[in-house]
Amino acid sequence: MSYADVRELQSALTTASDIAFSLGSEPSALETHQLTDALRRALAAAGALGAEHGGTGCSEHPRGAVDPLYGDKDDPLPPGWGRCLLCNDRRRRASVQRRGGR
Repeated sequence: MSYADVRELQSALTTASDIAFSLGSEPSALETHQLTDALRRALAAAGALGAEHGGTGCSEHPRGAVDPLYGDKDDPLPPGWGRCLLCNDRRRRASVQRRGGR
């Protein structure tokens, strides 16, 4: 278990709690989708606490942070990218350098 795993779980539970307590008597489809997504994140984070490769599934950074864009339908990661924020950040920086950026 790492600090990043615990923080991911706490963040997801806080988000789910905030959404749940702000729901009206007839929540919209968007509100229920957001709540479901936050609860799934919390469940995945809780499952990762004792997992061998943590929440990232990464053998290099098993206890690293999960990329917040992983699973985002509106802003998906490129094909082949995983959950590991550290590996994905390295890929992003390498992509910028190849294009002549910084």
